[in-house]
Amino acid sequence: MLTPSLYRGLTAAATPAILLALHLRRRRGKEDPARAGERRGIAGRDRPPGALVWMHAASVGEATSALALIERLRADRPHVSILITTGTTTSAELMARRLPAGAFHQYVPVDRGAWVDRFLDHWRPDLALWIESELWPNLIHATKARGIPMALINARLSERSVAGWQRFPNLIRPTLAAFDVRLAQSPADADRLRTLGAPDADHVGNLKFAARPLPVDAEAHAALAGAIGDRPRWLAANTHDGEEAIAFETHIGQGRRDLLTIVAPRHPNRGDAIEALARSRSLPVARRSRGELPDRSTEVYLADTLGEMGLFYSVARQSFIAGSFVPVGGHNPLEAAHFDTAILIGPDRRNNAAAAKALVEADAAIEVGDPPSLSAALAKLLADPARRDRLAANALGVVAQHEGVLDAILARLQPTLDRISP
Repeated sequence: MLTPSLYRGLTAAATPAILLALHLRRRRGKEDPARAGERRGIAGRDRPPGALVWMHAASVGEATSALALIERLRADRPHVSILITTGTTTSAELMARRLPAGAFHQYVPVDRGAWVDRFLDHWRPDLALWIESELWPNLIHATKARGIPMALINARLSERSVAGWQRFPNLIRPTLAAFDVRLAQSPADADRLRTLGAPDADHVGNLKFAARPLPVDAEAHAALAGAIGDRPRWLAANTHDGEEAIAFETHIGQGRRDLLTIVAPRHPNRGDAIEALARSRSLPVARRSRGELPDRSTEVYLADTLGEMGLFYSVARQSFIAGSFVPVGGHNPLEAAHFDTAILIGPDRRNNAAAAKALVEADAAIEVGDPPSLSAALAKLLADPARRDRLAANALGVVAQHEGVLDAILARLQPTLDRISP
């Protein structure tokens, strides 16, 4: 019977295996060697004076969702500093570019008791906010033991996650009970939290709807839009291994040499392999990471850089949200909804089910069940600009309808925020 105390003991006993796993991750480029101490709870900087709000977001998607909340908190309460933790190098790079003044990033400590204690002893947060779905029992219970108020924000749980946690009821129930506020991403997610032992779980809206548009550098936009000109084009956004091949087959299937396919891989370090794949299909390629722009002969523009997804959405005209033809769960379609682009979404959208459902029901996105459906839907959009324009306008309308989400979340946090920063 796994309890929080037993879990802490097991993770302590597993220290050699944890250290080996971190070593292997560093060798694969999934850890930052220069900041390896942070994963063991060793702070990379001093704690700022005054009130400190700590947010934890697992990776890029969750961190992006948190940005709107961070910016609002800094604007409303400028004397409060904000620490955000994540566990991936890509999210760390994103935070380095986009965090406002007064907010800073650290890697989350691995969930081993001694490392968690060292992290909390240094940072001493006044409020802890957990974003979406990553629950680390040692970190949560150690935070609770210090009397630090905690809120679970925009919680997301798949049916698979619920089934997994139900095997350990004596671990998940006290873990969820440690939170003072439990807000789910959707009514269905709130139901799943209640199933796991959080009877007061509530839903006030999806934080992802509150996200500001991704940044677009005006000079870069002018250069790329000028290079593309009036050519038809589409974007495969945040692709994973296997989806680039689908994008290239979709491109070839359109049967038009004037079409530009923009491929933005989720992990840009895969750029060499993706370029080789395109060239194996005799598709002329230009690469963003080499500073290249597409010319009239370019058929594939490989957007293998970080932090420029807003730029690619802004020129795309029609965008396929990837991670949905492979078992990844689909990426956030709301990032595209802020731009003048029609949205296509594949079958696996479990990570953003509520957002995808809202867009589809508003005639703001097209569901495509398989690669042939993607090719057919793209062909129809290319042939019907008026339909494309309606989809893009409806997507902007969906975003506008949910502008009050941030206010609703902050209203639930206000009593605690007033205590730490009157």
